[in-house]
Amino acid sequence: MPESTLILNASALQRALTRIAHEIAEQNDSSADVVVIGIQRGGLHLAQRLSTLLAGIWGQPIPVGSLDVSMHRDDLAHRLSPDIHPTVIPFDVTGKTVVLVDDVLFSGRTVRSAMDALNDFGRPRRIQLAVLIDRGHRELPIKADFVGKNVPTSHTEKIRVHFSETGGEDSVHLEKK
Repeated sequence: MPESTLILNASALQRALTRIAHEIAEQNDSSADVVVIGIQRGGLHLAQRLSTLLAGIWGQPIPVGSLDVSMHRDDLAHRLSPDIHPTVIPFDVTGKTVVLVDDVLFSGRTVRSAMDALNDFGRPRRIQLAVLIDRGHRELPIKADFVGKNVPTSHTEKIRVHFSETGGEDSVHLEKK
């Protein structure tokens, strides 16, 4: 069984999201032009929470959607069968600032896939990236605009993010093999 270290508890995770929401608000002049899209699976819960926090800051609802990147991955040929989740983007992204949200940023390949998938829905004016955890080890020139916590890791370690929406308690753990 892997050794696990608590990185963020529920209150620390909430504080990180609140800070990210305020940073998003500071970087974007008009709330009417901002939409939030969570990368399936972990990014979806974070996107929904950020949308709620941003609505509180800006005083108006912020559209939120979900994006599955399974069929846009560059390692599709190496997987037995992709784990596909629904993509729901009930608004036009053209001309908008899209805040892509994911739980963990590692190699950057999932984010590249998300940008490819997003092109199927229009041409955003700008894409910003918000992640809860940035663990380093980029393989592509991708950098998050908004980061909850930087957690330097080795390739053998894993970050596990747990959400109350999936029946657990909000937390982030670093697992060592």
